[in-house]
Amino acid sequence: MWMTSTPGRSFRVRARGPVACFTRPEMKAERVSYEVMTPSAARGVLEAILWKPAIRWHVHEIAVLAPVRWTSFRRNEVNSRATVGKFDYAADEDRAQRNTVALRDVDYVITASFALVPGKAGPDDNVRKFEDMFERRLERGQFFHAPYLGCREFAARVEPAEDVLLPHESGQGRRPLGLMFYDFVFDIPGEPVRPEFFQAFLEDGVLRVPPRAQVLGGGVP
Repeated sequence: MWMTSTPGRSFRVRARGPVACFTRPEMKAERVSYEVMTPSAARGVLEAILWKPAIRWHVHEIAVLAPVRWTSFRRNEVNSRATVGKFDYAADEDRAQRNTVALRDVDYVITASFALVPGKAGPDDNVRKFEDMFERRLERGQFFHAPYLGCREFAARVEPAEDVLLPHESGQGRRPLGLMFYDFVFDIPGEPVRPEFFQAFLEDGVLRVPPRAQVLGGGVP
């Protein structure tokens, strides 16, 4: 069972880029993006800056600073996954042209915190230590790996978020985004990895992410 210590202080991180695609899993043949960054994608941006087995990120809010704009293009993709130890693979014989419906000129502010994971944190680990580490890396532009917006080919520019930044739909009320991918659940003993979803709403331009326990029905903290 997943258990964490009390989350530390919240960070505000700005992530933006010319193209993004947060793929809807129900679209099998083509890539079609959600209109807003998913919590899983936001966690991926944060882990690109600081990833440690001892901590777990919790995304609280995603503010949408730019209007939702779409772009579409076609590209070649391979049909099969890579197989370890297989060296005679010919991409030209296994590729297909697929359409991608993506977002363009995206700009988000992610509000998140992290907590220590009992059993993974060492005796010298504490929340303050990792908070200082994350803050330094964010300020200096240092990354564990290159951050991206949904797909690895869509690079993200990541930096501290200023307090004056306002959502594009500020003051426009609440509108539904439908069922949105939350994250994969992979840490329940005896159960296979499974995706979890939640009913998402944009409230004055902000996607408020429910706690993990709420998405899982309160069964797992």
